[in-house]
Order: sequence, then C-alpha cells, then structure tokens
Amino acid sequence: MADEDFDLASLAEYLHVTPAQVEKLASRGKLPGRKVSGEWRFSRPEIHHWLEDRIGLSDEEELIEVESVLTRSQDAEHAVSISQMLPVAAIAAPLESARSRGKVIDAMTRLAADTALLWDPEKMADAVRQRESLHPTALDNGVALLHPRRPMQAILAEPLVALGRTSHGVPFGGRQLTDVFFLICSTDDAVHLRTLARLSRLVGDNELLAAIRGSYDPAEIHRLIAAAEQNLVAR
Repeated sequence: MADEDFDLASLAEYLHVTPAQVEKLASRGKLPGRKVSGEWRFSRPEIHHWLEDRIGLSDEEELIEVESVLTRSQDAEHAVSISQMLPVAAIAAPLESARSRGKVIDAMTRLAADTALLWDPEKMADAVRQRESLHPTALDNGVALLHPRRPMQAILAEPLVALGRTSHGVPFGGRQLTDVFFLICSTDDAVHLRTLARLSRLVGDNELLAAIRGSYDPAEIHRLIAAAEQNLVAR
C-alpha cells in the first residue's frame, strides 16, 4: 500500500465513521476508492478533493460537522483562524484593475505576494487558473474562494488568506456576478480543508458580506471578519 493511501480502517478513523459505512459509500461510487487484491484503497489526495467538494455543497449545520471532523482527525496543534491568516495588508477594497477573471486572479496573487509570505505570485496564479478551469470556485452569493488544486508549500512562508473586493461584479462562473474574492494559500491539505470549511461558514453570513461590501477600510474589514469568526467559535 502506498504511504499516502488509506485502507478501510484508517479512512474510517480519519472520517470518524465505521469501516462498514466507508465500504458502503465506496461500493456505491460515492467515495473515491479502488480495490487492490480485493482490498479497498483510498488515495489521500482524492479523499481531500472529495472533502473539498462536500464542503462546497454543505449547509451551515453540515459545515460545522465537517469542520469538527477535520479538526479532530488531523491532530492540529492550533485551530485554524482566518483572521490570523489574513493580514490587513492582504485586504484590498476595492481591488484595482480587476475587471475580468484573469485580471482578478493576477491581482489577488499580487496582493498575497505584497505580504512577502507568497514568493511566486505568477506560479500561484497559474495554479489557480488551472483549478478554476476544472470547476469554478464562485458561489451563488457573489463570493469566490480561489485556491490551487494542491497546496504549494514551496512558494509560501506560511498559510495565508487574501481578500479582494471589486467595485463591480465580475463574471466568474457563478449564477450571479462575483465581487468578493478570497485567495486560500495553504501549505498542506489538512490546513487547506479546514480553512475552506471555516471560510465557507463565514461567507454564509449575509450581514458580514453586506458589511464587507460597504467598507473601504482594510482594517475595518479585518475587524468585521475577526468578530464574525469569534461568533462562529462561540457557537
């Protein structure tokens, strides 16, 4: 078995379900896996992508459960905090010269690079474009959660989130124009999934989105996000 593969027992432990539940999902094609010599094997990257898709389709209650499972499963030393991963310097409102999908991606990666925590914005931009070509990250509320398909540890000093808000909506693959963009720059799959789950909960807050759209002060936007995140943690 490859080092990064799960078997039934280890995947069940990782997801906090029973081996029988994992086998049932795999047998029905609802969980990516394959049989090797009659035994189920599950690629760790494929499981992370499956979880990412599940996060994108989840409602608030399901997101809470997904985030809880990920936190328990990954033995994290510290909880993910969007407000700590999001420097004020990585917030732009408005995001200048961003009137198309390509220009938004370029502007967002440059914004992240301005913090000195992302060392190669062009490489990150290319990876984000490849991810968007597979499936747009735009949500139906005018928000997009940009990220590469796999974490890019080699070009990051530490995990980082950037936030840009355009003055006008941009066609980005959602049901409506997109004007709020988060860029998730992670150093490993575990942090990426937990960041995505936490952000998905935050952007489901319509009051927070309205406040972000109404502010031109990066420091104020950061305070709004920190307060909203604290409310999530307190629930």
